[in-house]
This record gives sequence, C-alpha cells and structure tokens, in this order.
Amino acid sequence: MNLFLAEDDASLQEILAISLRKRGHEVTLANDGVDALLSIKEHTFDLLILDVMLPKLSGWDLAETVRKFQSRVPILFITAKGEKEDMIQSYISGGNDFLRKPFHLEELFFRIEELGKRTDKMEQFQLGKFTFNPVRQELSFLHSTQILSHKESALLHYLCQKKGELLPRKEVLLALWGNDDFFSARNMDAYISKLRKRLKGDENVQILNIRGLGYKLIT
Repeated sequence: MNLFLAEDDASLQEILAISLRKRGHEVTLANDGVDALLSIKEHTFDLLILDVMLPKLSGWDLAETVRKFQSRVPILFITAKGEKEDMIQSYISGGNDFLRKPFHLEELFFRIEELGKRTDKMEQFQLGKFTFNPVRQELSFLHSTQILSHKESALLHYLCQKKGELLPRKEVLLALWGNDDFFSARNMDAYISKLRKRLKGDENVQILNIRGLGYKLIT
C-alpha cells in the first residue's frame, strides 16, 4: 500500500517508517499538520496514518480538512490521548480507526490490513431506487450520482445500518456528534433535511421524524 504517515516524534516516525517499508509498503512522511496537508493534496495515498497532536494543524483538524476534498481514503489516528471523548472526536473528524499509544507494531499492521480490506469491499446499501456507497460517499439514482459530505454520509450510513428501526435522537447525536447539546441537535436536524432532499427522487424512501423520540429510515 502507498501509506502516508504524519508523526512529529522523530524517533517513533523512523521506527514506524522502517517497519512499514520492510513489510513492502511505500511510506511518505510529514512532521506537522501543514506539511501533511500539502502532501495529501498533491499525491494519492491508500491510507493516512495521523498523529492527533501534530504541531501547526492537529490530526483532527487535518482530517476534517482532508474530508472536504478526499472522501474515500481511510484515516487511522494514532495518539497518546486515550479518553472516550478523544476516540469519539477521532471518528467525528473523519477517522476510520483509532490506535492508542503505546502500541505493538503487529497491532498497527493488523489495523492497516483491515482498513485496506474494508475499502476493497465497498459496502453498499439499496434504498429503493437509490444505491448508497458509504466508502465512496456516493448516493446513486438511475444514471446520476451525488457526492455526499462526510457528515451526510456518516449519518445516512448510521440510519442504513438500522433501517426500519427507531433511532433515539440522543443515540445518534452521541455517536456522530459526541454530545447531545442544543447546537448539535440543531446541526443534526439540518443534515437530516439535506438527506431528505437528496432522497426525494423516490417517494418510498423516507426519513421519518418521530416527534420527541428519534428518526426512522424506511424504504
């Protein structure tokens, strides 16, 4: 795989780069978030490995920026921060997996292989006349395809995984926004409205708002 590694600890960066190259991977390096962003914009990678606490631009901010122009590439965060909130923030910012320091190299190799397999499988959901690919963040209808934002895709994916079930608002907010405060709730409602507009081509596909309880995706 063609890997990108952003890690500001020079010793750890060297160890990881040598180990990954020995396993046959190509590895491009960066020491801070700004240089990392420039490199990611200029090249295509199979996987991004980002330290959360990067100088100049944090791994989380870097991932959020990357997701605006690169929706498909898997992102693996590595960090010494191990709180539940940190893990949630890693997924909210666009990450696909999260690895706490210190870790064994074999665990890193396993995560990389699994993310590679996940990308290859290209999981798809059939929603009436729509086909949704959460990896590519594509929503296709007949001969046209819409590219969803990362948050739209994450929300629709969550609904698809529990299609036909009532999803409590709090559950969705905590899973995708990390909290259930007023502003997050308003933000989620806005994304629900966006998804409804994208799905209006098939009247049988609906995201129902069960007042005071939550949402339900039906097809």
